[in-house]
Parts: sequence; structure tokens; C-alpha cells
Amino acid sequence: MSQDFTAVITGGNKGIGADLAKRMLADGYRVVSVARRAPDFSHERLSSVEADLLDADAVSQAAKEIAATHQVTHFVQNAGLIWPNLIEDAKPDDITGLAQLHLGSALTLLQAFLPAMKERRFGRVIFNGSRAALGAKTRTAYGASKAGMVGMARTWALELAPHQITVNVVAPGPILTDNFWGIIPKGSQQEAELASRIPVGRLGEVEDVTNAFMFFADPKSGFVTGQTLYVCGGASVGSLQI
Repeated sequence: MSQDFTAVITGGNKGIGADLAKRMLADGYRVVSVARRAPDFSHERLSSVEADLLDADAVSQAAKEIAATHQVTHFVQNAGLIWPNLIEDAKPDDITGLAQLHLGSALTLLQAFLPAMKERRFGRVIFNGSRAALGAKTRTAYGASKAGMVGMARTWALELAPHQITVNVVAPGPILTDNFWGIIPKGSQQEAELASRIPVGRLGEVEDVTNAFMFFADPKSGFVTGQTLYVCGGASVGSLQI
């Protein structure tokens, strides 16, 4: 059945997005990656649109291009940046920039894909959120935009439910990706100490997040919408500070 599915994944060229793209391709999906650079892997059912999601005009052009050539059934807003700063160093431009990347680009892309989803009476919209939406030091802009995803997803879930289109959020905790290692040195004592504070005793792997995305993507998950699933090893429970 997944032979009939086409998934658009922002940031599908690396990290979580690339792993999800490969999983979906293995399951028979057609996949379109939208990112500044094309994936470094190939597949007969993989295509790529290069666009900077911080650029609203570029996103609009990419949305039109994809909608004109694909009947999109799954949209995964995965691309993300952190831009960490303490309050004293944070700038309003950080907030507006990440709001465009995480929220504005998602709106523009989904608007282009909705007609096909509504006509088919099926769709899956999934955000890559973050445990940082619950609060994390140096995450003024990142935490704000990721928390915004939750509110936007719940709103979209209500509007799109009559069309059998679900909207959900996967909210990872610390996951071993380039984004993570850009802040915490790979193999460092800091990394080990953080892992020891996670209730399950380890940091997350990319596959942990992909598994959650695939649950929401499944056509059998049509009774689950407007939800946020934390993939964090228990870090969202209680008062643990990571």
C-alpha cells in the first residue's frame, strides 16, 4: 500500500531526516527531500529539491514545484537549527528566523500539499519537535519555536480531522546527531554525564526517533491526532534538567 504514498521530508538529507527517508524508501514510499543540499545517497524513488527554509520566497517556490509534480500524502517538517544563546546574547532576529524555519516554512509547504490530501481524504503531517519546548537553558528562540509547533499542530489537527488528515509531533530529547555534537563534544565527559542523567541511562539514537515517525505515518494510526510523543528516554518526566 505504501507504494501509493509520497512523503516530503524537510531536512531529508542528513541525520534524523535521512534515516527516516531511508526507512520510508525501504517500505515503498516515494520520498522528496527539501533541504539546502541534496542527500548523499540515492534511490529510484528519491528526489530532492534544494531550498533554504529560512528564505520564505525559496520555500514558496519549492512548495509550488513539489505540488505540481507529486501527490503528497505525508509531510514531515523535520529540518531544524538550534542557535543557542543565553538571554543576554539572544536577539529578536533569532526568534523570527527560527519561527520561519520551523513554523512558517511548514505552513507554506502544507498549504501547497493540502488540496491533494483533501481530495484523497488521507494525509499525515508530522513535526519534529523537541523536549526543549518544555524548557532548556540557552534555548530562547529554539524552545519558543518548538513549543509553537505543538500549538500549531493541535490547531491543524482540529481543522483537518474531518478530511482524515492527522497532525502530530515527535519531540526528541538528546539524540546523537550532528546538531547534538555541535553543542556537546562527541565522546566527551559532558556527553557521558548527560547520558547518566537520562532515566533509561543512555542518549537517544536516530532510529529511536524514526520509529516514532513511522508510527504516526502509518495509515493504521488514523485515530491518533493532535498529539505530542516525547522520545527522550524519560527526560520529559519530572524535573530532570538536561
